Amino acid sequence: MHSRTLGRTAAWILALALAVGLEPAIGQTPPTENKGVTIGKPTAIDLGSQIEGVQGRALRVRVITVEPGGVLGLHNHKDRPAVAYIIQGALTEHREGSGVIEHHAGESWSVSTDVTHWEENRGAQPLVLIAADIVKQ
Repeated sequence: MHSRTLGRTAAWILALALAVGLEPAIGQTPPTENKGVTIGKPTAIDLGSQIEGVQGRALRVRVITVEPGGVLGLHNHKDRPAVAYIIQGALTEHREGSGVIEHHAGESWSVSTDVTHWEENRGAQPLVLIAADIVKQ
């Protein structure tokens, strides 16, 4: 009886170790294409005409919807800092060098120019967020 319990315990520990071990492997091959993503028509303003010293840049705001199981493929923010705010749902962000970060409705965060990441909607409802970034024109 004791050896049977020990065997089951060992099997559970092995299964858990394998499951945890797969997370880094999954992170090594991030998706490169968007899936289940709708990006609303952007609204933008030319910052060069508004603020001295930022010629050639615009402030752009978009509503992004990610369906359950949807993915924003691997991308970077070089030359394009951003902020985001979640209206509905939750977002799982996979940042290169920082691991996994969970963002939820009512939360905002920033993304600096040194960030490379991909995001996914692991939830059961669509994720709706507002993204604002400063882009080159």
